[in-house]
Amino acid sequence: MTGPTSAPAVSPEALRDVLGHFATGVVVVTAREPGGTLLGFTCQSFASLSLDPPLITFAPARSSRTWPRIRDVGTFCVNVLAADHRDLSAGFARSGIALDKFSGVDWCPAPSGAPVIEGVSAWVDCTLWAEYDGGDHTIVIGHVHDLGSDPATLPLLFYRGTYGINGG
Repeated sequence: MTGPTSAPAVSPEALRDVLGHFATGVVVVTAREPGGTLLGFTCQSFASLSLDPPLITFAPARSSRTWPRIRDVGTFCVNVLAADHRDLSAGFARSGIALDKFSGVDWCPAPSGAPVIEGVSAWVDCTLWAEYDGGDHTIVIGHVHDLGSDPATLPLLFYRGTYGINGG
């Protein structure tokens, strides 16, 4: 492999195109407000951060109207979507106050009370540890209190603007 003769301009489009070559998983971050309202949004920027203490990170868009409500709850569950959860990914990516993103979605409560979506590859139950400015996103750090996984369930992958490694 040879390097480029000149670096491309770092436009949002170029950045998205180049970094799209890194395959990521897709998660839905969920919470339950004290009155029982269920909250959730799709997020592609998620990673393990620290083993000691156990920390994870994800980055919701600053334009998210759901993240501030989850922040106020202080506890949340990160659901690692399974390979057959494309519809869930799209459903939780929708925006709008009146939307019921949980309509038809089976779930059970994590120890925090946040929804664990049925059939996910893994789930991570957290409290909010810290938040940082991340440009047009917010960098969220969660302290992990409980978690689980299904080793037989493959995760949903996002690569070069589509689901799956080969777009399939």
